[in-house]
Amino acid sequence: MELSLSRVDYFHVGSSFPGCVKVLPQLTEEKTQIVIANREGLLQVVGWKKYEPVYTCRVPIQSITCLQLGGAIGTPKDKIFVASGNIVRGFTKKGKMFLEFDTNLAEPIKYMYVMGGYLLVSGQNVYNQFEDCQDTGYYVSDESINLILALPIEKVKALVPILACQDRTLRILDKGKLKYTVNLDSIPSVLVLMNGDGGESGWDVIFGTLDGNFGLIVFGSNDGDLKWIMETEINTGINCMDFYDLTADGNKELIIGFDDGTVHVYAMDPTEYHTTLPFLMFIQTCHESITSVQGAIFGNVGFEEVIVVTYSGWVFGLTTETSDKRVQVDDGALSISDDTRQKLLRLKSEIEELQSKVVRERDKYEKATQINCSGLSAIPFFAVNDKMILNSEDASYLLTIEVESPIDTILIQSDVPIDLLDVEKNSAVVSFSQCDPESGNFLLTTFRCQANTTRIEVRLRTIEGQFGTIQTYITPRIQPKCCQVRYFPIKPLSLHVRCHSFDPNRPYNSLSLKGAFSLAEIHSWLCNCVPEMPDRVPSTGEASLTFVSSFLDTLLHCTYMKGEGHFKSDNVSTISILKDFLTKEATKRRINLEIAYEFNEESVFHTLQLIRPKLEGYLLLSKQVSLIDALKEIQTHEPEIGQVLSSEYKHILENTEKLKTLLKRQSSYLNRLYGMITDLYIDKHKYNGINVKNRVPQLMEVLERKNFGLLVDFFESATAI
Repeated sequence: MELSLSRVDYFHVGSSFPGCVKVLPQLTEEKTQIVIANREGLLQVVGWKKYEPVYTCRVPIQSITCLQLGGAIGTPKDKIFVASGNIVRGFTKKGKMFLEFDTNLAEPIKYMYVMGGYLLVSGQNVYNQFEDCQDTGYYVSDESINLILALPIEKVKALVPILACQDRTLRILDKGKLKYTVNLDSIPSVLVLMNGDGGESGWDVIFGTLDGNFGLIVFGSNDGDLKWIMETEINTGINCMDFYDLTADGNKELIIGFDDGTVHVYAMDPTEYHTTLPFLMFIQTCHESITSVQGAIFGNVGFEEVIVVTYSGWVFGLTTETSDKRVQVDDGALSISDDTRQKLLRLKSEIEELQSKVVRERDKYEKATQINCSGLSAIPFFAVNDKMILNSEDASYLLTIEVESPIDTILIQSDVPIDLLDVEKNSAVVSFSQCDPESGNFLLTTFRCQANTTRIEVRLRTIEGQFGTIQTYITPRIQPKCCQVRYFPIKPLSLHVRCHSFDPNRPYNSLSLKGAFSLAEIHSWLCNCVPEMPDRVPSTGEASLTFVSSFLDTLLHCTYMKGEGHFKSDNVSTISILKDFLTKEATKRRINLEIAYEFNEESVFHTLQLIRPKLEGYLLLSKQVSLIDALKEIQTHEPEIGQVLSSEYKHILENTEKLKTLLKRQSSYLNRLYGMITDLYIDKHKYNGINVKNRVPQLMEVLERKNFGLLVDFFESATAI
């Protein structure tokens, strides 16, 4: 079953944040109202009447970070709560403030959840819970907290807070103490109760991740059960989710908003959702990241819709009302309804008014610049939403830059070697400048954006062992001309991510360090070397962390404390990179280290076996793409040739575009594999005190033969040294 929704634009509210819109419950026959908050600190309660918004209240507050609805347990949630700094304020839907509570937290409130008399808040690492404004517990997390949720107390009969943390875990608390954790394969970004109420038991929760997937977890008293994970084709993070009955059949659909501007609607099996995967019913794409989605009947009575808010603050609806009701064709002539005509006239009037206002302000500014006065030309502030996230699927980083106003140019400069990969959604004109690597400038690229482009994606791949900084110079289309510079560090082990399992049966190389360094110092060194390290120094005095290479699937296990650090990896190159970086950091601080390492010969061939399927898979893909033109030419002259072709050739003809796209996304992939094999060969002999860099050309000749057996023989051969 597919769902048909039409887009209807409403109004603009200013720069938004995730979860910035909520739907107020309908207590009377009046039309639905929504409450919206923006980053500038404006809280609005607004409805819709025919073709214009109707504001019940507009309350200015300091910078708002969280918005939640609340009310007594068992009653409609018609009270509005906002967090600003360390203060939580409560408002009625008329805009009257009834609560101003200073939480006295050491850090600003980033996340908040309200349920009955309970108030749950957190900053970057500290969680606090209050009951009737009385502090009843807190929890300090070594990992960054990404979200707070609580199970419905009327069903589970207890306060059960859930923290989504940066270390790919969900932490379940009990009276401010950690009860148990649920491990995930990706970083959780969104949590929502199943059907909005936790399902029949109240223990069911849907989670979304930064890699664009979502799943169902059934929590229990002592553990959580991961029922399923739905993998989407969207490789960007999930920002928001909601449940609402869009089809008016009594069953709620799951609405998901993605960071790349995509909205998905999924149908959930009402009784077998524990075992049945959701079904995709609807897809809509806009050109800005989605910060909030809510289901409601808002624009027109009797028509369900999805209310969507984008990063720059545009509010639009995806309504079940068909556009045929607004636009009709009679006897070949196009006719529109009276409401639509009135809306068009109003929009035209608003545009003319804005244009005249822009002209007046521009003239005023030009006159001010020509007059000899002591005034200064102020550089306008513009907010930038930027992030660089590693995609574990293809071991590449996705750099996303989004601005409220249209982007003119983005210049990317890197002092470390990186490969820029093609992004289909990127419509900017790319210009590469010649660089001098010897001066530390490996990349200088300019993206000239088309008109009204506010968001751009850049996919890039790093080289482990090479570390430095990527700088982006962002210039929007505003006057006077100005730009912002953003920095993105590239770490030595940039392709490693956190994992929860350690396989003791692999052949490991080990590295041990001892010296007069503190726990904070070695923690800081590792933070600068490996991604996804905890922000805080371990409170227990010792840490044990495991990482996996997103490119080769090799493991790195780190155990460290004051004065000691022990590391294991089944890839000798990983140990070599880690050793070089840590010794360099210790040398900067004039700390003497006692270094001991053990080299396992078997690990080299174990790593080669992990590289083998990737190498052979890429060579097969290249071969298949090289055959496409020839097979298509044969098919043109012999249309019935498909009946006698082998299954391999049929597969190539049936998946032509998919194979080409896959090969295009893996540009420089072969060179990257060759580079890793070369590093492995050099590091293998470096631990024996032998320099084999002069043998690299012979190794490349062996690789060009594309015979894995010859490659293994070359590694084993004593004459190769």
